[in-house]
Amino acid sequence: MAAEGARRNPELRRVAMRRQVAEAGFVRVDELARRYGVSIMTVHRDLDALERRGFLHKVRGGATSAPTTTFHGDLEHRMQAQVEAKEAIARETLASEVEPGQVIALDDSTTSLMLARLLPERAPLTVVTHFLPVIRALAAQPGIELVGLGGRYDASYDSFLGQATAEAAADFRPDVLFLSTTAVVEGVCYVQSLNTMITRRALIASAARSVALIDHTKFDRRAPHRLVAVSGLDRVVVDDRAPRQTVRELRARGARVDVVPVAA
Repeated sequence: MAAEGARRNPELRRVAMRRQVAEAGFVRVDELARRYGVSIMTVHRDLDALERRGFLHKVRGGATSAPTTTFHGDLEHRMQAQVEAKEAIARETLASEVEPGQVIALDDSTTSLMLARLLPERAPLTVVTHFLPVIRALAAQPGIELVGLGGRYDASYDSFLGQATAEAAADFRPDVLFLSTTAVVEGVCYVQSLNTMITRRALIASAARSVALIDHTKFDRRAPHRLVAVSGLDRVVVDDRAPRQTVRELRARGARVDVVPVAA
């Protein structure tokens, strides 16, 4: 009955396809056609729609949820990727940057989410964010005052993004913003979507201090929208799997880059 409903209802089918691709990492077009009882062309249209919304990436013969040089990856996939590196970066950042009583802003990156889960150790804090997973993680924590930035909800990022969110961010003056990026190319941070760029630029402009949390995989990626030069940030924290030559080049460009060891 569920398969029949998905066959008749395009949106229900696309939700099911999205979940299947996210869980499997890669699914073939012909497999999706058989499962949902639709044509190959219908599957291609469904995947095109899901790709436009940022849920997956079409490749030859199927679709993937894994990050590529041009696709940032499905949110669920990103939450499970590079966990050790992100945790090491988050713990170093907590120890060196976070003090009780601060107003902290967090972007909608999974590395910021890793840090958010540690923040109760430094309570009391005020946390400003537009990322729903951060809100869920901190909602029941004593000593954490949450401020949610509204705007237009984007399901592929599970966050609020765009001009309205940027305008809301401008009303605050956080002591420090913790953010990440999709890619770093020639000393510049790039992100995947225009609305992400708009929102993060507003957060950077509003914060007294901006600290980027960047795991080593971001140095092998590409993304279309320029966010900020690394040297324009107050600090960058990377894990020790980041290319040494890249770290040297960033420092030569005037960036403060600190390297954190990751447990073997």
